[in-house]
Parts: sequence; structure tokens; C-alpha cells
Amino acid sequence: MANIYDTANQLEQEIRELEQFQDLSDSFAELKKDEKAYLLFKEFQNFQQELQQKMSQGEDMTDDDAQKAQDLAQKVQQEPLINDLMQKEQVFSTTVNELNKIIMTPLRELYES
Repeated sequence: MANIYDTANQLEQEIRELEQFQDLSDSFAELKKDEKAYLLFKEFQNFQQELQQKMSQGEDMTDDDAQKAQDLAQKVQQEPLINDLMQKEQVFSTTVNELNKIIMTPLRELYES
């Protein structure tokens, strides 16, 4: 019988070889070459993490937070390298979600019976 962790490690290696992951990785490498775009991306990413942390602690989003989110979103939408990365991430996420659905089939079937 196969060790499930060996199977998971094999899956992890195969994910790295997926075209969708390679495209995402290439897009991120291109983004990192543009210092201005990369710094904007990091600012956006850090702000998202701050908001998630606030929400997980039960804090409400302030008017300043909302304005900053809107301003950052506007800047990010105007940056082609970030848009490309986000599109590639969405394609990759679809693949991961499909894999998760397959992996969770036994649990779904258990609760459906």
C-alpha cells in the first residue's frame, strides 16, 4: 500500500511541472524584473494580509482602509505585469481547486450517504 505522504510529495512535484504553474512562475519572474511594479505588488499583497488579519481578529474595515484598498486596486489594475500575474494565478487556482475537489471526494461521499 502506498504511503499517502509519498503520494502527496509526488503530487507536489507534478504541480511544479504543470504548464499553469510554469506560466505563473514565469509571470512572477517578469514582474520581479520591474522594480516599480514589484514594489506595488508587494504593497498590495501586504495590505491584503493586514486586512485579513484585522478581519480574523474581528476588527472592522475603516474608511481609511476602504480608501486605501480602492486606491491600491486602481494602481494595480493599471499595471500590466501585475494583471498578467493575477490572470495566471487564477488559471492555476482553478487547477488547484479541481485537485482539491478530487481529494475531498471521500469526505463528500461520506456525508452524502
